[in-house]
Amino acid sequence: MIRYILECIAFQMLFLAIYDLFLKKETFFQWNRAYLLGTYFLSLALPWVKLEVLRSAVPQGFAIDPTFFVRLDEIILTPNNSHGYQWATVPWGYVVLYGGMFLSTVLLGYKLLQLYRLRKMGRTVRFTDFLQVIVPNSEVAFSFFRSIFLGEKVVEAEHEGIIHHELVHIKQRHSLDLLFFELMRIIGWFNPLVYIYQNRISELHEFIADAQVTKTHKKEQYQLLLSQVFQTQNISFINQFHQSSLIKKRIVMLTKEKSKQILKLKYLVLAPVVVAMLVYSSCQNEGKSQMENSVDTIIVGDIENMTPTEENEVYTSLKSHSESFGDWELKVADKNTTIRFTKSENGSYISGPDGVRVKAKMNIDSNDHGKDFNPLEDEASKAYKFPLAQGAVPFGQVEVPPVYPGCENATDQRACFNKMIIKHIMKNFDYPEEAQENGIQGRVAISFTIDQNGNITNIKKRGPDKLLEDEAVRLISKLPRMAPGKEKGKAVDVPFSIPITFKLQ
Repeated sequence: MIRYILECIAFQMLFLAIYDLFLKKETFFQWNRAYLLGTYFLSLALPWVKLEVLRSAVPQGFAIDPTFFVRLDEIILTPNNSHGYQWATVPWGYVVLYGGMFLSTVLLGYKLLQLYRLRKMGRTVRFTDFLQVIVPNSEVAFSFFRSIFLGEKVVEAEHEGIIHHELVHIKQRHSLDLLFFELMRIIGWFNPLVYIYQNRISELHEFIADAQVTKTHKKEQYQLLLSQVFQTQNISFINQFHQSSLIKKRIVMLTKEKSKQILKLKYLVLAPVVVAMLVYSSCQNEGKSQMENSVDTIIVGDIENMTPTEENEVYTSLKSHSESFGDWELKVADKNTTIRFTKSENGSYISGPDGVRVKAKMNIDSNDHGKDFNPLEDEASKAYKFPLAQGAVPFGQVEVPPVYPGCENATDQRACFNKMIIKHIMKNFDYPEEAQENGIQGRVAISFTIDQNGNITNIKKRGPDKLLEDEAVRLISKLPRMAPGKEKGKAVDVPFSIPITFKLQ
């Protein structure tokens, strides 16, 4: 999402730069209006456009830790979040985002309330094309949709030109443009370019209306009317006749000669820019994007030193990962190690060379024990009871996963399970003081089994130091009893694994 927002802002910046450099001073007001509205919509849509003709996705790397397999998203713990779950897990980014949206909505509501009060205190006169609201003791002059607000002092003076001006806004539905950008200011309140877009479109509205009025009124008289002082309203989505910051620009545009038609070729500058944006958005490294959006990582290790049992652990991990989370691709840098995918009726779904999901199994050949193996029947694997214990079914494969207390009614039981495990660890975590004093940090791979009774058993760990391993075991030991996983209607043992990273800041 952050990447999408940044791309939108970057595209908007380019579009506005083109407008200010090449188009702003021309008298093609309707064309410029279409440009501003069109490019804003383009900036929102282009990041999603992925043209296969231009696409050049680079395969995603998936590194392997031979010491242990990984199932759950990596949890990073620091001394600062010891016993600090309530604050550590608060999604502050979303709090700020939605907080800003809420305040912007309140501000919009306040502006609408101002309009409502003006209309309630005013005297209304209905005409064929508009509703005139005469506001007592006021010099306001503006329109909003089909209503024209005029102060009593304006009505008493010459106001025919003002009426004609505001009617242009009404007939061309300028209020819709401004209200659209007002809504964009709520959604993207943090984006300064939305405010610039709204300012530019508001200027254009006045230029358009002025140009239309001077077709039936003398320019000199109309310029004199513009130079008079009126009261203004600080409401960003109304078309005000008098805005002191715009008067000089409007008079300049009134006296400016019409731009030559040949200058419309300037709009062609947009074409190569849009093509470049399409190339950029289409040729993004899809694999990199997926890796950036996930913390499900596995660290590279000395893969040539793996034993057959450890190979089985890797296979089980990847098979579970594939079935639970979808496509992935594998890459190993070790020149002495090769990994190949071969089709198999009993294999798992993984990503093929063309990114197409295929049913396959993985065989690993290393320079120490270059032989294929059956991950479910290899004798060495039977000696290692946790990952492939008799009757055990990996978490990613079990038909009905174990149910963590509180997840009984969850739509996605596995996602809820993962979420609650993380919540439990963050809530109960305490970075060992001795480890902090001695600068001990690193990742602990810890595994456990949820047995047929829902109890936590067979806890195993591997880490850089016993202090960290003991803390990881303590956290897992405190897990509550769960509803056991089921396969074909029967309760089964379900092995699970979590990478926990202890990190000093």
